[in-house]
Amino acid sequence: MALDPNPRLWVAEKVSHGYVADYKPFSFVDGEGVRCSLYVSGCLFKCDGCFNEGAWSFRCGKPYDDALQEEILSDLAHESIQGLSLLGGEPFLNTQVALRIVQGLRERFGRSKDVWCWTGYTFEELCRDSDDKRALLAEVDVLVDGRYEHAMRDLTLPHRGSRNQRVLDARASLDADRAVPYLGVADPLGRLGDAERTGLAGAA
Repeated sequence: MALDPNPRLWVAEKVSHGYVADYKPFSFVDGEGVRCSLYVSGCLFKCDGCFNEGAWSFRCGKPYDDALQEEILSDLAHESIQGLSLLGGEPFLNTQVALRIVQGLRERFGRSKDVWCWTGYTFEELCRDSDDKRALLAEVDVLVDGRYEHAMRDLTLPHRGSRNQRVLDARASLDADRAVPYLGVADPLGRLGDAERTGLAGAA
């Protein structure tokens, strides 16, 4: 079972070393359209059955640097690229890296490129957490949230691996102060039974 976050201890400036595990330009699998996918290093959730256990270490891969930032921004300029995907590791425990590339994207492309982000946090947990996490959340367009629960594994779901995970319209969720499903995918709240849906705080 995944660990639950401790807002006092799970602080990016304490745990992150600014490393990235991988970068994949022109990806077709991490969200809608053709995307640039950045995998940050380090995650404390340690979900059983995680697809990317190798990126749990905050020293996995290499330091994020100016050259990689410019490479990603240059790739994003290609007309076929719809946006940036942030994965991990845990992006909200690596806000130094995630905020830097997202802010660079916004400065250069505004809202013409979208940002998808996968996280073990729920939307509600992020709203109660630190300023840097809320700042990153404010720049995300689509949030795939929640721990990966191996007992709820369902590989037929688009963009997530277990039925408890949700695909949310992050900007609409912030405006409404509750989780708002992203309507661009089928069944954005997963395939939960009625009791499971009721148990998800804030679910529409």
